[in-house]
Amino acid sequence: MFDFVSKRRWFFILSAIIIAAGIISMASPGGLHIGTEFRAGTSLEIELGEGVTILDLRTRLTELGHGGAMVQEFGDEGHVFVRTGEMSAAEKSAFEAEMAALGDIVRSEYVSPMIAADTVRNAAIAVFAASIAILLYITFAFRRMPKPFRYGACAIFALVHDVLIVLSVFSLLGRIFGWQIDPMFVTAVLAVIGYSVNDTIVVFDRIRETLTRAGQNYDFPQVVNASLTGTLNRSLNTSVTTILAVLAVYLFIGGTVQTFVMALLVGIISGTYSSIFIAAQLLVRWEQRGLLAGVPVLGRIGRKAHGGISTATT
Repeated sequence: MFDFVSKRRWFFILSAIIIAAGIISMASPGGLHIGTEFRAGTSLEIELGEGVTILDLRTRLTELGHGGAMVQEFGDEGHVFVRTGEMSAAEKSAFEAEMAALGDIVRSEYVSPMIAADTVRNAAIAVFAASIAILLYITFAFRRMPKPFRYGACAIFALVHDVLIVLSVFSLLGRIFGWQIDPMFVTAVLAVIGYSVNDTIVVFDRIRETLTRAGQNYDFPQVVNASLTGTLNRSLNTSVTTILAVLAVYLFIGGTVQTFVMALLVGIISGTYSSIFIAAQLLVRWEQRGLLAGVPVLGRIGRKAHGGISTATT
């Protein structure tokens, strides 16, 4: 039986490195490419004319002062999306006229600053509401266990971990491929939240079963190790089959669902990792030392909240 618990520090360090790199990338200029749905801007769907290439389109955009515009090809050859920043009504008309010279404009959309702000707020509310509902549900589902709130809280920590991993990876991919954060990305994040919590609950449920069999005299780290060993094959098999299906969509469909599929792919991998190497390990740490132990100031606050009692070491 592999000793997952004794290696948990390395799991935490690996996640911290990836998330820290992502936060640095997101905080740096050009870190996250936000779609026009989340900021004011214009989006055009164009069917390029005969003999007009993507390179010709990019060159013309640069000449018009829109060198930073996103150009994304999808579907049939010559079918592209063009997303630019905010323009006045006159600038938008002139821009569309220039684009019409390169092909047929199939669809044109403009997102005002007010609508963009509403979209950002609604997306944040959706993620927050889902997290609170999940916390309450897991706490209720494990109500017969000692300290059931810990199970819900650790699942939320794993959930936040997965969302940060997806954002970190997309920040790096945005720098390389120019991929943007759009409503499809938010949809993928919500799907990742559901997948991550499902995998975490399976692991926690196995821990509950093992604790029930062990009775009163049990060693919690050994219980967690046994539970993770018992559920490892199930988690890996489920994740691999799901990843294969998602890869098939990415390879054979792509196009407008590219952002959704890639976010889902990263989230599934991260969700499988976090349920075993993050959520369960946080549960052990909380049981042994307190979740905030070892963190200056926060650790002292946590000990005071528990009456100054310090438990066993790792």
